[in-house]
Amino acid sequence: MNSEYQDIIIIGAGLSGIGAASHFSKKCPGKSLAILESRDNMGGTWDLFKYPGIRSDSDMFTLGYNFKPWNNKDAIGDGAAILSYIKEAASEQKIADKIRYQHKVTSIEWSSESATWTLQVEEAGKRKTMVCNFLMSCTGYYNYESGYTPNFKGRDDFNGQFIHPQQWPENLDYTDKKVVVIGSGATAVTLLPELAKKAQSVTMLQRSPTYIASVPKVDALSVTLRKFLPKSWVYRIARMRKVSFTIFFYNFCKKYPDKARRMLVGMVKKQLAGSTDLKHFKPKYAPWDERLCAVPNGDLFASLREGTAKVVTDTISHFNETGIVLDSGDTLAADIIVSATGLKLQLMGGIKVTVDGQPFKVADSTVYRGVLFENLPNLGVVSGYTNASWTLKADLVSEYVCRLINYMDKKNVKKCMPINTSGFSQVASIDMKSGYLQRSLDQIPKQGSVFPWKLHQNYLRDMIMLRFSRINDGVLQFDKNKESPEPLEPLMS
Repeated sequence: MNSEYQDIIIIGAGLSGIGAASHFSKKCPGKSLAILESRDNMGGTWDLFKYPGIRSDSDMFTLGYNFKPWNNKDAIGDGAAILSYIKEAASEQKIADKIRYQHKVTSIEWSSESATWTLQVEEAGKRKTMVCNFLMSCTGYYNYESGYTPNFKGRDDFNGQFIHPQQWPENLDYTDKKVVVIGSGATAVTLLPELAKKAQSVTMLQRSPTYIASVPKVDALSVTLRKFLPKSWVYRIARMRKVSFTIFFYNFCKKYPDKARRMLVGMVKKQLAGSTDLKHFKPKYAPWDERLCAVPNGDLFASLREGTAKVVTDTISHFNETGIVLDSGDTLAADIIVSATGLKLQLMGGIKVTVDGQPFKVADSTVYRGVLFENLPNLGVVSGYTNASWTLKADLVSEYVCRLINYMDKKNVKKCMPINTSGFSQVASIDMKSGYLQRSLDQIPKQGSVFPWKLHQNYLRDMIMLRFSRINDGVLQFDKNKESPEPLEPLMS
């Protein structure tokens, strides 16, 4: 059976995949390219999730691409607007026709002899193979098939409807229903004010509080500047402002956690105006030990002030026929229970990886520059920040891979692979304490203790490292078993 060959194959047609393809089409125009998407539509997360009120959890000036301005008036974008933005990018960059839908990659195998990846693909129930020289994983970090739901005792006894937001039923009518949302993360705080518009009652049941901050839904300065300046200039200005503030605030929280805690809790106190006990918004952990939740125009707090929603901090004993029995002895009556309890992490979409006939466990590998994996040839992975917008890092990763591919063409080499020559030690790649991360540490690749294996979680440092550092740095090796590597190139490659 003949296998279709492409110079570059991207797995995933979500925000990251469309962004990567756009960078490749501009910076590597001579390369053939295909995007394989397992689902029927592009958009990834923003096409998959259908729960009420779905929106970005960070501003769109940084979640947007660096090559396409976000011109919507809302700085916090809703799901429909973000999906439209992704589709516009695909159309403008002329890459929509490169997407192969219903193409699920099940395994990939590297051959050093041919310097190619062979992909086993299921296309609408049929199997086929595809071959490429360079592979880009843009699958995100979670399982698209199902979310994480704890094993709640007595769940089958509940007579109402039990839902995970990742599988939100189409046209669910929650009008005048009693709804309990389990969780306190970004999904829960998004759902609460939206459900409160029509439900009889909405309760957010949290095991422990989360830091929540009100942010403006509309960036007033950008709206004003668009009257006088080109939209691309306004976007750059807003992007620079948001990046600078994010870095400053994150570092402030890490350096002065007590001051940051007092400031964040104080802001919540003003928003609540005495409507809710402040204990529900006083986390035990330090700011940014877990991701901070942002709510546009304080909509969550408005629902609490108006009495259309409430927060309960307790743990679950069991479900019964009519709702949830808490360890405190209290009962929460419910017609609908929403388990906003997180995601299941899944690296590279669960794809099986083989190198020269030997299984390769990516989770045991070490990440190089946040892009490539130790001892894994010609494969890049797009991942974002835990303390800032995903796309900030995604753009830098794609730009770096473009530089790498062009360098390989210039030197007429077909294989590149980072090798550990410094004897560093491995450490966890993520130091946040969020439950969905802690549950899956064994599934996440590690970082090293020294550069260029250490992750910074800092956009400005990564920008310098990925845009301007050497490609041939003595760690990234080219071709097979090359004993005499080329001299290191000048710093500005």
